[in-house]
Amino acid sequence: MSNPIPENPDYIEYIESHKDEYEKDLFELLSIPSISSQTIHEADVARTAQWICDRLTSMNLDAQIVETTGHPAVFAQTKNPNPDLPTILFYGHYDVQPVDPLNLWKTPPFEPVINDGFIYARGASDDKGQMFTHILGPEAWYKTTGSMPVNVKYILEGDEESGGDAMDTFVRNNADLLACDCVVISDSQMFAPGRPAICYGLRGLAYVEVIYKGPNKDLHSGTFGGAITNPANALCKAIAGVHDDKYNVTFPGFYADVENIQLAEQERLAGLGIDETEFLASAGVTDSVGESGYTITERHWARPTFDVNGIISGYTGEGSKTVLPAVASAKMSCRLVPYQDPEKIVESIRQYFQDACPPGITMEFIVHSYTPAVIVDVNNPFVKAAAKTLEKAFGRSPEFTRDGGSIPIVSAFTEALNSPVLLLGWGQITDNIHSPNERFCLADFHRGIKASAILLKQLAGIEPKSAGKE
Repeated sequence: MSNPIPENPDYIEYIESHKDEYEKDLFELLSIPSISSQTIHEADVARTAQWICDRLTSMNLDAQIVETTGHPAVFAQTKNPNPDLPTILFYGHYDVQPVDPLNLWKTPPFEPVINDGFIYARGASDDKGQMFTHILGPEAWYKTTGSMPVNVKYILEGDEESGGDAMDTFVRNNADLLACDCVVISDSQMFAPGRPAICYGLRGLAYVEVIYKGPNKDLHSGTFGGAITNPANALCKAIAGVHDDKYNVTFPGFYADVENIQLAEQERLAGLGIDETEFLASAGVTDSVGESGYTITERHWARPTFDVNGIISGYTGEGSKTVLPAVASAKMSCRLVPYQDPEKIVESIRQYFQDACPPGITMEFIVHSYTPAVIVDVNNPFVKAAAKTLEKAFGRSPEFTRDGGSIPIVSAFTEALNSPVLLLGWGQITDNIHSPNERFCLADFHRGIKASAILLKQLAGIEPKSAGKE
């Protein structure tokens, strides 16, 4: 395939000369209180979608509001796409978290301000500010050349902060519409200030609830204690047996599909220079427990885990009440790694707790959610292009990181579109997302715009999946 990469230094000059305008536009976007979880802001969510749709339309894209099972999403794509060019899908979300507690905000959450080099507003970092960079970068190409060096698509949702199920369903039901060679997402953090990152791995999740039921009502612990099985005792005993003395998880078959961390990856993670003492201190603790034979970084990024998220049983009010509780329940989650099947893990958890039920106890098992882990080949051409992009935009090579958390929409993109996902966060862990005084580094906002524009040029030379097909 012969597909010369467009040369155009003007787009960088354009970006540099429009910084004030970009900040003004971002302020306008941030001033709309698009809180998706509160019905009082339903019109604001719709207004934000229209604001974004209008902006994408002004870039000569075919943009429209599309209906989902939740709030509307914005879809846009290149008109008359060139089949010889790769297609890049940008994903982001324009909805934001509630602002409570409001009294802890130093400035009104929907009246953006700049202070000490940071933009303060709800949604500044999560995700309006980061998402907007991927509108402004391609826009610079359009403004200076009348076109873009790749085909682009956008799917920007308004439900991420209230569950995200609507977009998951939309992606899986509209794979042809969203078909692309690569997905780009900026809804996360850099490794550290001034140190950009490419996240190539996310752990999966299995979230369940186990309920042990005993007598038909709470009983007097003196009258019935020692004669009736106590559900709280039984559940605590079962939970205590989940880990052995080396902190391995004992669910049947839990490690059957887990691959060991390869030496090259061990060296890569060690080379990040994460201070484990400082990591523990950030959580207010001095010691760590976990699966033996692995560093803390390996354990919370690349190994599977089990954790109890909450337990409820019996009397927990003021003073004493000597009861033998009728019911005990626990919500619990497993973080999963690549090749673990979430459905198999859920069944393994169910089997373990069913087998642990003593006489006199019945079990109810609830599956709340599950999603597989995601791993991206760091040697694929899209990742290599992204690495060159970040080096040009931020002045240093990116760190390659994994994340212990889960982003279900990434799994949906990976499974439905069969395309690699580039996780290129411009935020910082100190951005107070979901908290009062959310902020976004102003310099990183502008570097993100530049990176988005450069990324299009770097990706333009990659052969699209459709090449050679009739």
